[in-house]
Order: sequence, then structure tokens, then C-alpha cells
Amino acid sequence: PCGAEGGAQDAVPPGAAFVAAASYRGPGNNDTRSNKALPILLWWSGSLFPHFPGDTERIDCPRGSCLVTRSRRVARHRRTKALIFYGTDFRAYEAPLPRLPHQTWALFHEESPMNNYLLSHSPGIRLFNYTATFRRESDYPLTLQWLPGTEYLRAPAVPLAEKDAWRRKGYGPVLYMQSHCDVPSDRDRYVRELMKYIQVDSYGKCLHNRELPSERLRDTSTATTEDSEFMTFIARYKFHLALENAICDDYMTEKLWRPMHLGAVPVYRGSPAVRDWMPNNLSIILIDDFDSPRELAKYLDFLDKNGEEYLKYLEYKNVDGIKNQFLLESLEKREWGVNDMTLPNYLNGFECFICDKENTRVKEEQAHKKSRGKIPAPRPHIAQFKHMGCPMPTPGFGSVEDLSAGDSWKEMWLQDYWQSLDQGEALTAMIHRNESHQGRFWDYMHEIFLKRTRQH
Repeated sequence: PCGAEGGAQDAVPPGAAFVAAASYRGPGNNDTRSNKALPILLWWSGSLFPHFPGDTERIDCPRGSCLVTRSRRVARHRRTKALIFYGTDFRAYEAPLPRLPHQTWALFHEESPMNNYLLSHSPGIRLFNYTATFRRESDYPLTLQWLPGTEYLRAPAVPLAEKDAWRRKGYGPVLYMQSHCDVPSDRDRYVRELMKYIQVDSYGKCLHNRELPSERLRDTSTATTEDSEFMTFIARYKFHLALENAICDDYMTEKLWRPMHLGAVPVYRGSPAVRDWMPNNLSIILIDDFDSPRELAKYLDFLDKNGEEYLKYLEYKNVDGIKNQFLLESLEKREWGVNDMTLPNYLNGFECFICDKENTRVKEEQAHKKSRGKIPAPRPHIAQFKHMGCPMPTPGFGSVEDLSAGDSWKEMWLQDYWQSLDQGEALTAMIHRNESHQGRFWDYMHEIFLKRTRQH
């Protein structure tokens, strides 16, 4: 991936004239080149573009400017230095082939690992040069994308007396609100077991056992937009079951941060490294700290009956209650904002990150050429396994061996995980052999399948 210049078409294809409209200008720079001289970044995945008014925009970044476009007519152009892919839309069998040696591939993937397990295997992630993922190890980390800032965490909780009054009305201590069932983390299997030992009020489609009190609250758009009536309703619960749809280091979503904002203690399963990001040592309850759902239920029941102990989990809301320097520094350091119009969003930020990398590379390549080889050519930067690297899905409760032969979760997610590895290997082999026809992809998949069956 991305070695020396070569093999690319020189002329701009007909009809691909670039017009810069008003756009996110970034911090500005002193780049005086005309649009015709700038490196081009091509968004291969159309679903995130145009996030500017037009098809093509000039962006002015700290180290120089670039043109950003979604016009695939420039895919083979000499000035098109980077292709940017959106992880959820990336399909190995649709990748643009042959891969051109003068182009880097960049990956933007802030969503769940379940959307594309190809990226959790080395052959898949190493197809890319630069990454923006939820993992802190990625080139442009998006880890805290769901956390607007410390003020969001400090919002006051519903008083304990009100929560206790809510309990006396017959509401359970624990809330489950989930309508996306059958996910890799297999959360419903765990919650179903937990329900045997403690009252869990489940309002979503998954394990539904209780109706929301009004039509307005039952509207799914209400739940996703942080509607104030909806937030007030769920804030009265003492505990929220916050189970991510897939397990991976640093994959933390609004399922975790929203209950913390509301002051309802998250009972969490998701990122194994979640403690690194918590405001203090006692702000969430980790499911994996308990030997069984029964043990967890016992502890939740204890906290439900002991207000003083329960309130210790909300001390991070007090003045100076956020003790975690790593969290504070990470929020301070990130250059993009969440729902903050005074800061760039992470999409613009990642574009400028790639633009700066490509401008640096252009300069290094020119210096290499001028020096007739005395100055070494820039080495390609390759993404690492840990830029995503999510583990194989495991059952939410019990072990794989315990599951029946026709278990739908086992058939769906384990197969998806391992098939994604084959797809990464197939595309890697095609790129190494300079294949130019996507249609050959399934032949490569077949070869890999035969090789594996011979080995077994």
C-alpha cells in the first residue's frame, strides 16, 4: 500500500473541474497554491458526503490545503492522494482495484465493531494507512465521541427520595431499554437470566415486559433525541442496564454516558478498559466483576435498600468529584467537539489530519526525487491490529459449548466474525497480485476456504 509514484493517469477526467464553495475553513494556513495544484482526498463512501454544500470543497488545514470530493471520476487521477472509506460501508468485494501505489487508504469508523468485523482482523485493518476509530490507539482517536464534556457528567441526579418514591409505586430498581436485539454481545441472554433474580423494567422491543406511560414516550425518535420528558422518566431509575451491542476496548456509547449524565448508575458491559475513562473509582457497576447474574442481583438489591451506599456511586457529580486525570486531559486535548459549534466536528478534523499527512508526504517525495535518492523515500504508514482488534463474540451468559446446535446467535455472529477474516485475506491477496477485477474476489474466497478445509 502507498509506495512510490506510478501507474496513475495524469489528466483530470472530463467534467471533473473543481469549484470550491464556502466550506469549513479550519484554522487557516498560508497555502497559496491554486485548487489545480492541491492534493485530492476522495471520499469513497458517499454516505458521509457531502457534509459540505457541494460535491467538491477546498479545505484549509494547519499544514496546507487539499481538495475533498466524492466524485469517483478522479479515482485514478495522479493528484488523488488518499481514498477515505467509512467503515460501516466498506465491503472487501467492492474495494477499488487495482490499488494504486501512489494512494493511501484512510478509514473512518466510529461505529460498532459489529457493523464490519473485517476491521477487527489484522488482514482487514492493515489494508488501511490511517485510521479514525473508537480505539485510543488509532491514528485519530474518536474514543469520547459520545461525551460532550465534564459538565455533561456533572448534571444533577434525581434526589434519592424521589427515586425511592418511584420504587414504592411498583417500578423496578433496574431499567432496560433496548430495541436492537440479537447483537454480538448477546446482551439479552444475560438480562433474561438477571430478570430471574431482580425486577427489571424492560420497555424496548427486547425482553419487553412493561409499557411506557404515554404515546409520546413510545415514539422511538423521542428516545434517540434526548427528549426532556423521556430523560426525566428514565432518570428516576436507580440503575440502567448499559450493555453495548459489541465488546471491544474503548467502544463506549451513549448507553454508558447518558445514564451517568442522568445520575442513574450504569450496570455496564462493554469496553473491558472502561475503568480507564471513568470520572472516579466508584461510578459504574461492572457486570464482569460478578460471578453470575444472581450475585449481581444481590448487590443491586443491597444498594437499592442502602441509600448511603448507593449515593457513593454519584459522588463524581459533586464539585471536584471527577478525579480521573486521564479523562480530564483527554477531553482537554481533543481538537473536535461534541454538539459544539465553536469546534470542528471529528469528520472535518479527520479530513484535515489526512490532508496534513498527504501534504507532508508530497513534500517528502519531492525531496527524495530532487536528491536523486540520497534522501530516502517516505515509508508508508500502515494501520495496526490494535487500531480496532475486537475479540471474537462470546455468549452473554454461559459458554459456546452450552448453546444448542441451532442457536441463532451462534450461527449468525461467530460465522460473521470468521468469514470477515477470510474476506480480509482474500482482498489482501488480490492487492498483492495487482488484481484489477472485483469479480475475482469470490474465487479468492473459494481458494481460502479449500485451503482451510485441507488443513483441518
